Amino acid sequence: MGRVIVVTSGKGGVGKTTACANIGHALAKSGKEVLLIDTDLGLRNLDTALGLENRIVFDIVDVIENRCRIKQAIIRDKRNEHLSLMPASQSKDKNSINEENMVNLVRELKNQYDFILLDCPAGIEQGFKNAIAGADEALVICTPEVSSVRDADRVIGLMAASEISRISLVVNRIKPELVRSGDMLSLEDVEDILGQKAIGAIVDDAMIVKATNLGEAAVNMPTSKAGKAYENIAKRLMGENIPINLNSPIGAILDKLFLKKSAV
Repeated sequence: MGRVIVVTSGKGGVGKTTACANIGHALAKSGKEVLLIDTDLGLRNLDTALGLENRIVFDIVDVIENRCRIKQAIIRDKRNEHLSLMPASQSKDKNSINEENMVNLVRELKNQYDFILLDCPAGIEQGFKNAIAGADEALVICTPEVSSVRDADRVIGLMAASEISRISLVVNRIKPELVRSGDMLSLEDVEDILGQKAIGAIVDDAMIVKATNLGEAAVNMPTSKAGKAYENIAKRLMGENIPINLNSPIGAILDKLFLKKSAV
């Protein structure tokens, strides 16, 4: 039976959808069967991150409202046969689906995939409740900024109250030079504040913008430090013990000195 992981955050703009797309790509590259479900009704973006926006015919609301079969709403990625997407509706609001709908949908799909990643809307309203209702695990994406960490703490508390006990952090857009100068929280700081172990930390990487605009994944760009970090997160999800690696000897030394954790 597949693992169902909600990818969430306390606020928008922290790179949650990018993380979902790249981790999904990385898992699929390893041969795992992966389904990404966009649960952000009315504001879907996962399709563009995957370069699949022109192939959408049906979406998750069409499935829930019985206008199509599940398989009709699932789009196979054109570059990786192991990766698929069920898009959100762009014309419906978050009240078009409830928690029971999501639980039932995921239950039908769990036996068909090794991993199901739910791209959760930002915030803590109905879309958030729907997404976490269908999940067994969570990846919480935050940036090393006080406001983002505070919002992540709120989300972690809500998920713990919903009995999601396996929660891991992904700290995004770390700038080592700002960590060194004391102008940015370190990975260790974020972990200490939230009381959660990080499964990965993503160094700020301009190639993410390029990849997103192209509908491509950073994990498919050999020179992308962020792409390598997302690959390592996928490997950790599969149980591998991955050492610190920022793709260069200097970067690795800086990571050991200033991030102080065996994660990238």
